[in-house]
Amino acid sequence: MAQKPTSTGPSQRQQRVAELVRHALAEVLQRGDIQDPVLNTHVVTVPEVRMSPDLKLATAYVMPLGGMDEAPVIAALERHRKVLRQEVARRVNLKFAPELRFLRDETFDEAARIDKLLRDERVKRDLVAGRDDEDGEPETGPGH
Repeated sequence: MAQKPTSTGPSQRQQRVAELVRHALAEVLQRGDIQDPVLNTHVVTVPEVRMSPDLKLATAYVMPLGGMDEAPVIAALERHRKVLRQEVARRVNLKFAPELRFLRDETFDEAARIDKLLRDERVKRDLVAGRDDEDGEPETGPGH
């Protein structure tokens, strides 16, 4: 009996469908197909979509350009979820159109947090101390 792989990440199919859904959403938002005062006054990026294993739920991570008015933009997307789902279904050939869920994309915040950490004086000092080591290896052991 063959064992199922113990992969914790999304399958290749999930990733492929997620990318198709991402492109479809981005196209609909870019073209201005949805008539909404909030969406019509903001450029909304869709950096990532994640699919559930059964491909019935698509979580779209979105961010208005410049990070302005995040809550109203996400609320507007939620209001138009049904129409957006229909538009995605027209553009992506799937057996079932996935339900859409919209969340704030936090990758920029995480990148800024990591950047801030790397600029911290203690980290810089540790990095310089690591380069001063003769063999390039971190100093460990009882004599160090």
